[in-house]
Amino acid sequence: MASKFKGVDYIEIDSLLSEEEKMTRDTVREFVDSKILPVIEEHNRNCTFPMDLVGQMAELGVFGANLPEQYGCAGMNNVAYGLIMQELERGDSGVRSFASVQGALVMYPIFAYGTEKQKQYWLPQLAAGEKIGCFGLTEPDNGSDPGGMKTRAVKDGKNYILNGAKMWITNGTIADVSVVWAKLDGEIRGFLVEKGTPGFSAPEMKGKFSLRASVTSELVMQDVRIPEENILPNASGIKAPLGCLTQARYGIAWGALGAAMACYDASLNYSLNRIQFDKPIAGFQLIQEKLAYMITEITKGQLLVLQLGRLKDKGTMKFKQVSMSKRNNVYIALEIARMARDIHGANGILDEYPVIRHMMNLESVKTYEGTHDIHTLIIGESVTGIPAYK
Repeated sequence: MASKFKGVDYIEIDSLLSEEEKMTRDTVREFVDSKILPVIEEHNRNCTFPMDLVGQMAELGVFGANLPEQYGCAGMNNVAYGLIMQELERGDSGVRSFASVQGALVMYPIFAYGTEKQKQYWLPQLAAGEKIGCFGLTEPDNGSDPGGMKTRAVKDGKNYILNGAKMWITNGTIADVSVVWAKLDGEIRGFLVEKGTPGFSAPEMKGKFSLRASVTSELVMQDVRIPEENILPNASGIKAPLGCLTQARYGIAWGALGAAMACYDASLNYSLNRIQFDKPIAGFQLIQEKLAYMITEITKGQLLVLQLGRLKDKGTMKFKQVSMSKRNNVYIALEIARMARDIHGANGILDEYPVIRHMMNLESVKTYEGTHDIHTLIIGESVTGIPAYK
């Protein structure tokens, strides 16, 4: 039986957290240990999401945790929210992805761009886990360049008619509402498409070797007619969906550290107990070099997102800073997962240990919400003033 997770804090970062932030993290940490870890191995094998945990996650306030209490949300600060994402991804990237999509990509755009009626109707239900949402931006032919989307909306009396397709949509098949981005008269707009609307379907994508404990879907729209009150009136242009992605990337930057912590913790425990050549392999220089790399990179990543969270709480966070955090923390998490798989030797490919699951999941996390290379170019433009992707 695995030892209880004690956290990873090499330079007393806990001293920089408030009591409320630590309490929030520890509550979710216990939930991950007691509810997620005992079942995630089986869900990962079977390519299923643990739906029975949704209500329990809602009770903890993890959905839209950093949105105002007036809409049924927890109203936490952004550091506490980040710590939630960290712990959920320590359980599994698919579980954190579910919470990220629900909060940052569905609840946030409704909160930021919706009418008061839309907020009052959707946000409390989404926060309570009574409704599930998804975010439809990426298309089969447009990923890194969302501005090239082909999905179209046409005004028809008091309705809009949508045609197009979306790809790689977390929660799509199980979602009650989809935040779909489409071009209306050449301008990108956001629409709320409800499950069961004629012409709308969300088939689940199969054959994944990554994020297996997560529902990934297509969204297909064939003359989907939605009422005009389902448009997000304050969302206009590419900056609107990109603003949502900034919120989600912030959570990913924290979440990736959780996966890294899980791999480091498993590697430390394994190396202390694995005897070769009459001593624990933790006593060999090559293993210690890997462990030293892991703890150092995790610590640097913790400082990066902590400062990012403080900036976000002050309202001064910039999207380029989120790009640096997402790019760095996902990269080092994947490197740590690969080192962990190496330390575990042949056992590293068994799902009895968490490392291969995290390693495979992080391959997707590195790609979605802006690839590593795209975030490199965002940072490059910010320091040179020259956009290299145009």
